[in-house]
Amino acid sequence: MGWEVYPEGIYQIIKQFDAYENLPPIIITENGAAFEDVKKDNRVQDEKRVQFYQNYLENVLRAKQEGADIRGYFAWSFMDNFEWAEGYGPRFGLVHVDYETQERTIKDSGRWFQEFLK
Repeated sequence: MGWEVYPEGIYQIIKQFDAYENLPPIIITENGAAFEDVKKDNRVQDEKRVQFYQNYLENVLRAKQEGADIRGYFAWSFMDNFEWAEGYGPRFGLVHVDYETQERTIKDSGRWFQEFLK
């Protein structure tokens, strides 16, 4: 989509907010990226999305280890869906949706996230 991927940015913004007095706990309600997904042999290999989550979560953990009160992190999004500004083109999900058949396929990023959460 032409959006910059800058994992250090999430660390910087968390630290900026963490500097405020009386800040409630931080919950990151959505973070993700759209990359071109290709389904082949009932699999979606989305290495760029896996790398995205690894890099961003590393920076979230860094801020947490430095004292930021981070209580939650949510991937954007669980499944591919309709994006208001872009329609069905960009795919953000951890699960691929075939919009014609409604078949769902867990992407490699979804499997990675599952292992990460264990």
